[in-house]
Amino acid sequence: MLRRLTLLTIRRSIHVSAKLTQGMTIDGNTILAESLKKQGIEYVFGIVGIPVIETSMAFQAAGLKYIGMRNEQAACYAAQAIGYLTGKPGVCLAVSGPGLLHCVGGMANAQVNCWPLLVIAGSCPEDHEGIGGFQEWPQVDSSRMYCKYTARPPSPRLIPLHVERAVRLASAGRPGASYLDMPGTLLMAEVDEEKVPMDFYNAEPVKLGHPDPALVSRAAELLSSAQRPLVIVGKGAAHARAEDAITKLVENTKLPFLPTPMGKGVVPDSSQHCVSTARTQALLKADVILLLGARLNWMLHFGQQPRFAPDVKIIQVDISPEEFHNSVKSELAIHSDIKPFTESLVQKLAEKKFSLQPSSHAWWQELQKKQKANTEFVEAQANDKTVPLNYYAVFKTVQANIPKDSIIVSEGANTMDIGRGMLLNEKPRHRLDAGTFGTMGVGPGFAVAAAMWCRDHAPGKRVICVEGDSAFGFSGMEIETMFRYKLPVVIVIVNNNGIYSGFDKDTMRDIQAAGDPTQCTPPTSLSCEVRYEKMMELFGETGHFCRTTDEIEAALKKALAVTDKPSIINIAISPQANRKPQTFNWLTESKL
Repeated sequence: MLRRLTLLTIRRSIHVSAKLTQGMTIDGNTILAESLKKQGIEYVFGIVGIPVIETSMAFQAAGLKYIGMRNEQAACYAAQAIGYLTGKPGVCLAVSGPGLLHCVGGMANAQVNCWPLLVIAGSCPEDHEGIGGFQEWPQVDSSRMYCKYTARPPSPRLIPLHVERAVRLASAGRPGASYLDMPGTLLMAEVDEEKVPMDFYNAEPVKLGHPDPALVSRAAELLSSAQRPLVIVGKGAAHARAEDAITKLVENTKLPFLPTPMGKGVVPDSSQHCVSTARTQALLKADVILLLGARLNWMLHFGQQPRFAPDVKIIQVDISPEEFHNSVKSELAIHSDIKPFTESLVQKLAEKKFSLQPSSHAWWQELQKKQKANTEFVEAQANDKTVPLNYYAVFKTVQANIPKDSIIVSEGANTMDIGRGMLLNEKPRHRLDAGTFGTMGVGPGFAVAAAMWCRDHAPGKRVICVEGDSAFGFSGMEIETMFRYKLPVVIVIVNNNGIYSGFDKDTMRDIQAAGDPTQCTPPTSLSCEVRYEKMMELFGETGHFCRTTDEIEAALKKALAVTDKPSIINIAISPQANRKPQTFNWLTESKL
């Protein structure tokens, strides 16, 4: 079968080359592939079937990198993650009907998470529409509410036009998803090559949007006159490649800063000016907050009381003016790319000779006191090596034994939330997790994309995929994808036998003995001590099962020594392990 597919690819490539040389005809598959190539697309993730098998081969013949996944959702997650890492949309290729519907979760995640993505799906032949065609579905209409742009090119000749527009709209302004619908009849149709405007449009990169200088001056005035200023660094700042400017801002002014989960690493987490360990106090007491590429949604408690001071002044900087004043009225709303704004602000604050001194400023002393108290609690938990382990002990051991520049992929409930504080990021765009949409199942797809990016752009960099046992269950078979493409992802499963929490074997046995399991088994519970690491045996390899910190350390050393295949480290922890008690609920309650 492999030889047959290889020969088909070769023959197709020769056939296409002959057509191009002779100036004859060109089919829709080739037009699509060449159009993507001309727009700078590099990666395609997908699952093939009718009518896109030849499409995938055309992609490879055009020089695109095609990665076959095991589920369309995971393929869609991988495509958007590569878009975030590279700044250029990744492509997800799917079959018609159910194939595209499986992508909807990924499309919505990319749209809400603001990551560039282009989904391309085959669809029912046009002459079969309306009469019960194979996998017939109103795909353009179904995708419209999850995308910035959706279209079906009306003819092969216009494919380049719609590819350019889909790529541009997915990337421009606030990134998001685009969808192109490709009926089988369109893909196989042939037209005169000379009538296809392959170079339809290839615009210069969009110039960065600069802020109004008067607003920058006003922002500098608000910050320099504040008693308790705070900077919040969001994922938008990471996407904007603004790390150098924001690091300079923090280092020059000594302003305390908080990163959002995927804003981690824009300024290194290890910076003495990072106040993540006093997050609640910082948000509650700040009187002026500079919001750089972050949204006041549920992740920042909407900027509202009781999590924020009633008189706090918000300086909101965003590429999308539609975001302004969504949950609270900002004191200052500045429409700009993050990088030029921050560069201008650094200059204005330097002119004012503004700088806070952590050793003497009252605001810093208040934050440092809270940091010390919270750190002492966490350290006590992390140093408790009692078996079964708690989350903090696991994460302290993982953090101590992985490269400092690793890309951390994470999902789960407590696994992700506690890991955000314990697993540090020193570089931008090195944290990928469930994000704004809170989507479970993203981890393995994100990890595949991150490992592909490392292979091509940062050889030797490692991807550590930290999963709750529930989260791993969504997309765990992507381990086969990792083996097939020789991706050395280290998968760490923090296994507590449940969703949020589970039960030990004896308790679970008693619960299920009480009657009908569908009536007695708690909805949050999973099977006890599932040996996920034994999935490695499917590929002739051995995984790691750990109960102690010494076993975790040994397993990580062995896994990191492997450079051509994934590893699974399955860590059994206390089913009742939990996070640090919170002053407020993690999710701000409705005021209704």
